Amino acid sequence: MAGESIKAPFEPSAGDPKHAARATRSAGRKMRSLLLDAASPLFRERGLSGTAITDIAAAADAFPSQITYYFRTKEALFVECACRDLLYLARATEQAALKARTPREYTHALAETVTASDSVAFFAEALTLTRRRQDLAPLVERTIERLHSEGARAYASQVARHGWRSLRAPDESSRRFWAVAIGVILEGYAMGRSPEELCAEMLRVLGEQAKSTGDTARLRLVEDASHSDEEG
Repeated sequence: MAGESIKAPFEPSAGDPKHAARATRSAGRKMRSLLLDAASPLFRERGLSGTAITDIAAAADAFPSQITYYFRTKEALFVECACRDLLYLARATEQAALKARTPREYTHALAETVTASDSVAFFAEALTLTRRRQDLAPLVERTIERLHSEGARAYASQVARHGWRSLRAPDESSRRFWAVAIGVILEGYAMGRSPEELCAEMLRVLGEQAKSTGDTARLRLVEDASHSDEEG
């Protein structure tokens, strides 16, 4: 029969060392993810001091020893949760801005998405924590660099896609955006401002980021008219 000529794919036995190592790594990644998923909402709601390792373990249906095995300390878990959540927010922000047709719409979509979440404030707590725990600083540094590099890539892609004229280099625009976001949101949280107020303040501070093709054309016409008047 034709079916008998088809060889079954090779499947490594459970006793194969490479197979066992892959299975162990996969299980480890899954457990880390489960612990991060369980810890993040608890940390956001109760803070670092108000969240016990036993609470996180119970929420993840895990053992407290698994938390210390994968993250060593509650503080390290806190920082990793905050860093992961910020990168998730950055991805959501980029997605929200994809439908923008003008630089103004693009900046508004970014600011509105960022200020609607508490991920930036959560990350700021991690920043403060690393001042006393320098062993946790490398993760924060890598997160910030990734935030800036991916932000610059996304911004450059939008500028090229629409033919906008950026007023700053993509890397400078990305770094400036996140610096403004962190500053405005932290100040706003302290003042009890709403997400709408935070968004408005971000837009005010950021100002114009780029000019659209139509804006550039109109600007060129004005400049040409000025030169003609001067020559006349």
